[in-house]
Amino acid sequence: MKKLKYSAEKNNKAWLYLAPALVSILVFSVYPLFRTFVMSMQNNNILAPSFVGLSNFPIVLKDPLFKRAMINTLIYAVTVVPLSIIISMLIALVLNTNIKGGKFFETLFFIPYLTSVIAIGIVFRYLFHGQYGFINYVLGFVGLGPIDFLNDPDYNMTALIIFGVWNALAFNIIVILAGLRSIDKNYYKVAEMFGASSWEQFRKITLPQLKSIITFLFLTSFITAFKVYNSIFALFNGRAGVGNRLVTAVFYIYNKFYVEYRYGQAMAAGVILFLFLLLLTFLQKKAIERLAK
Repeated sequence: MKKLKYSAEKNNKAWLYLAPALVSILVFSVYPLFRTFVMSMQNNNILAPSFVGLSNFPIVLKDPLFKRAMINTLIYAVTVVPLSIIISMLIALVLNTNIKGGKFFETLFFIPYLTSVIAIGIVFRYLFHGQYGFINYVLGFVGLGPIDFLNDPDYNMTALIIFGVWNALAFNIIVILAGLRSIDKNYYKVAEMFGASSWEQFRKITLPQLKSIITFLFLTSFITAFKVYNSIFALFNGRAGVGNRLVTAVFYIYNKFYVEYRYGQAMAAGVILFLFLLLLTFLQKKAIERLAK
């Protein structure tokens, strides 16, 4: 008797169940991306658009503000992403041990992930305040304060990086913690039998087992970091820092589209950011895979 093999792809009911998700992806992801590419090759008149080819792209690339936006975004990403993942790893390793109140601290660390970025930004605005902020109160004990993080342009990026690292911890900790708990404990027992130190166990067992999770976090975190906007808006009350010192790629696109009404140039900047992220993600994935070998 011939054994029948089930194949979901050949079952029409499977496509019926997938239809709502596929329609959502097409409407809210694929179509906007296609529309962005089309608008990037049109003029800035949204009511009477006309094809202008690639003329918007040189205008954006030569704009000094766009160059500053990309540099600011790159500085933010290469600082916040590694710092947040390293700190999250350390916290997750501690929570993975049988410490007293571990479940309470897990919940405590996850709460910020459920909280609005705008609400958190308002709280941090008070924490960073130059006169009565708690951070300056702490810095005063070591003779480093007061520092006006929000009104001194030299410290705007520092404030944003601190906020960005703190804001990224919750998700990273939960994901890394889930990965740690999925590792077979027998690996560590065998390593202890052969006298492996804690560092050797971490380097030879923990890190290789978390390779896919760390790769995932690096890729998604870099993409998120390059789309930073809400954090700046909340922290600096709708401004891109003092004198536009913290303008980022998304901030630039938003201002071009909604403030200056240069729709074609805004979409051209969006396409440039998309292609840059695509290339960066590819190179980053290859680099992580090479380092993990």
